[in-house]
Amino acid sequence: MTRTVEQSAMRKVYLRIMPFAILTYFFCYLDRINVGFAALTMNKDIGLDPAMYGMAAGAFFWGYVLFEVPSNIILEQVGARLWIARIMVTWGLISGATALARGPLSFMAIRFLLGLAEAGLFPGFVLYFTYWFPDAHRARINSGFTLALPIAVASGAPVSTALLGLDGFLGLRGWQVMYIFEAIPTVLIGIVAFFYLTDRPAEAHWLTPAEQGWLDQTIAHERRRIETHHGVGLWRSFFDPKVLLLSLNYIGIVTASLGLLLFLPQIIKGLGVSNMQVGWLTMIPYIAGAISMIVCGWISDRIGDRRWSLFVTCVISTAGLVFAGLTVGSWWSLVGVVVATIGFYGTKGPFWSMPTMFLTGPAAAAGIAWINSLGNLGGFFGPSIVGWAKQLSGSFAGGLYALALFALLSAVVSLFGLRIRDAIRTPETAVLLAE
Repeated sequence: MTRTVEQSAMRKVYLRIMPFAILTYFFCYLDRINVGFAALTMNKDIGLDPAMYGMAAGAFFWGYVLFEVPSNIILEQVGARLWIARIMVTWGLISGATALARGPLSFMAIRFLLGLAEAGLFPGFVLYFTYWFPDAHRARINSGFTLALPIAVASGAPVSTALLGLDGFLGLRGWQVMYIFEAIPTVLIGIVAFFYLTDRPAEAHWLTPAEQGWLDQTIAHERRRIETHHGVGLWRSFFDPKVLLLSLNYIGIVTASLGLLLFLPQIIKGLGVSNMQVGWLTMIPYIAGAISMIVCGWISDRIGDRRWSLFVTCVISTAGLVFAGLTVGSWWSLVGVVVATIGFYGTKGPFWSMPTMFLTGPAAAAGIAWINSLGNLGGFFGPSIVGWAKQLSGSFAGGLYALALFALLSAVVSLFGLRIRDAIRTPETAVLLAE
């Protein structure tokens, strides 16, 4: 009977929450990374060289870092329904306002404000999932949620480059049209989020009383076990060694992945293709990344492992970046990029399942946001490093090698530093999972 209730409850929760979460994060990431495609024409219009573009595009992450922890703590207090709706509406409006940029300083200021507005969405959803998904489902839901990242790049690439071709529409440049058109759905979905999301299982009219009871009891039981074994409080979560090591690991991955992502259209453009072809070719590595995310999340849950799954995917990222650097300027570099993105996106499921192995409640809200905010400093450093390297050497190779070092750092941290005791997966549950 209990097994039947569990299956029906989790089926409803997955169908209710996952598609909407993916849709939300799809537009979040599209509005975040469309700057990479805009750069193909925008940089010349507003006077950005490669180094200035890298720094200005990365200014997003300074605003993001500043408001990440406060935003997640507010979400824990007021509920996901209200706060996620607020985040989406404000970031959508500011993303559209990027069309108003007239020079390097105004562009940097808008990117900073966009980071402030978007802060808290990703860790907010990771926290929100802990209210609805027991531990054995965490890698799959986190992988499914972050599946929006490669989908946004893969499908958004041809759309963004097509919009770049609308020069003169309403008297605007193509990159301005792109920013405005891609921001409109975000605002509309933000309004829908307020009416669609449910804060807690006890409020879910779409679950039966038995399903609500099973979900509440299971998650409460897991939370008590974690608190008994680890007992990390709100303020300690900022300085806990495991939190800091996870942050260091994430800095390496984000630096490498976003350093590559925000310059990838320009790297592909160097192969001698048109802007539209850049969009289609950019799809290839991120389709591979999407498949990797699903497979690695499933494997991580299936074998009950997080650390080794994370280590292997970090090593794959490192190898791909090194190969891309060795072959930059040739079509083989695209193969290296594909390998690197397979590794980047394969990390998502196992990585974001690790904080909730030892954090609960307000400590989870603060700790997850703290890890994400510190890690996303890499979103500034990665593009800046690649931009400086290109400006100094005239080639992207040096930047790709530097990004490989950051991915290697993440591999070392995961192998030697992330030995986190899992309070949920006892030997008995491990046997059940393996069956």
